[in-house]
Amino acid sequence: MIRFATLFDTLDRTTKTTVKVAALAAYFREAPEADRLWTIALLSGRRPKRAANSTELRTWAAEAAGIPLWLFEEAYPVVGDLSETIALVLPPPTGTSDLPLAAWIGSLIALIGQHADIRRRAILDAWDQLATNERFLYNKLITGGFRMGVSQGLMVRALSQATGHAETELAHRLMGDWTPATTDWAALIESADPAAEGARPYPFALATALDDPAALGEPAEWQAEWKWDGIRGQMIRRGETFALWSRGEELITDRFPDFAPLAQALPNGTVIDGEILAWDGNRPLPFARLQKRIGRLNVSRKLLAEAPAHLLAYDLLEEGGIDLRSLPLAERRARLEDLLNALPAGLPIGPSPAIGFADWEALARTRATARAEIAEGLMVKRLSSPYHVGRRRGDWWKWKLDPFTVDCVMLYAQSGSGRRANLFTDFTFAVQDGEALVPFTKAYSGLTDAEFNEITRWVRRNTLEKFGPVRRVPPELVFEIAFEGIQASPRHKSGIALRFPRMLRWRRDKPVTEIDTLDSLKALLARHS
Repeated sequence: MIRFATLFDTLDRTTKTTVKVAALAAYFREAPEADRLWTIALLSGRRPKRAANSTELRTWAAEAAGIPLWLFEEAYPVVGDLSETIALVLPPPTGTSDLPLAAWIGSLIALIGQHADIRRRAILDAWDQLATNERFLYNKLITGGFRMGVSQGLMVRALSQATGHAETELAHRLMGDWTPATTDWAALIESADPAAEGARPYPFALATALDDPAALGEPAEWQAEWKWDGIRGQMIRRGETFALWSRGEELITDRFPDFAPLAQALPNGTVIDGEILAWDGNRPLPFARLQKRIGRLNVSRKLLAEAPAHLLAYDLLEEGGIDLRSLPLAERRARLEDLLNALPAGLPIGPSPAIGFADWEALARTRATARAEIAEGLMVKRLSSPYHVGRRRGDWWKWKLDPFTVDCVMLYAQSGSGRRANLFTDFTFAVQDGEALVPFTKAYSGLTDAEFNEITRWVRRNTLEKFGPVRRVPPELVFEIAFEGIQASPRHKSGIALRFPRMLRWRRDKPVTEIDTLDSLKALLARHS
């Protein structure tokens, strides 16, 4: 844990990529293999389950520190982070420990499901052996809230420097359904054939936001297609394995039994990248229809009938067991269409149609019709491009439609977390409904730090009521909220829910009398449902 805490401190003290990569590479060369494996797992989002909840930790920490719980609760928002607050209020340790990271994580995993008294004694004992910075990390591991400020791409670069393996190869090895409990360092990093796991997906290629397509040059060098509003996925057929992976590296095969016929229909050694959509037989259905199926382990016959799944395929990554990612997009696309044309009719898969255009102005006119196609905008891809790992600027672009917007008024404010724990950053907004104001959405991003500071001072001066961490304020501050979609929601008083709401700007120029109405939002819902 001492070595891991030293690494964390180095990474936390710098914003320089070269320093972070060098520190990680040194760690991957020198740390015990089990610690290296857990560090990779933590940096790629594979965190252990929580061994204790925040209420238990606050209570136990106050007890260990010899202070009343109310005093701990007052200190928490000042510090801004629960793990750090606990680490700071605890008395100095009476012992020391040289246990490695993997041993500490193993002890936490062993506590999961144990009686509260057993967990309390074990955690108090650990706190009494760890220095402040080590306690902080230990607490993060307990709560499952560990973050290190290092992207997976940066971690892969450091791992490449430490092991000598190519970054693209390592990125592929780290994909899939593995944990430190199911593999070891040799199997994950050093094995001769990491692709032997038939279900392992490839790292997804990602696109960059596009503002002006004219800057891309000659239109003939590019392919355009719709940017579908669904779930990005890779479909894999290798040997006896048939798997469907989301972009978040979640295995979702069982959630889409609609695709079962493809397990036999697709040729062996096939990997397809595409978009999972709800389908009405000829065209996509709104994302809200598909959303009803997300998160459900068992999909009812009714849902299967109401929102049948379909894969619109836009890239072929593997054919006959051969990795095609280095080939130009134009060739991969031609092979994809040949493969799909050879399949029997009626299967829940088809090509994402390419959009022909003579010039960028014509493509802009097509883009304007995206919502009628149940799309978010356009994808523009260089025909000569390989299938990159992650986001590489220059070859793949997403040209999204401008978001929907609504003007509304803030009714409630709540403090943020982490470095924003001392600021009010999480707001509840309302629109007009006759003579009443109806809350309809929450948002917490989009403003500058200076604006959040100004709003925080205003909230403190104008609080009408307190409900725990929530403050009710006079309906005076007007904001423009941007969002990507709207759907009916019986769970909300307004009857609607927004998709990806964020604050576009603080409308200091607009009085509350000019905010939008619930009727206008319902009319928007009617047009796009």
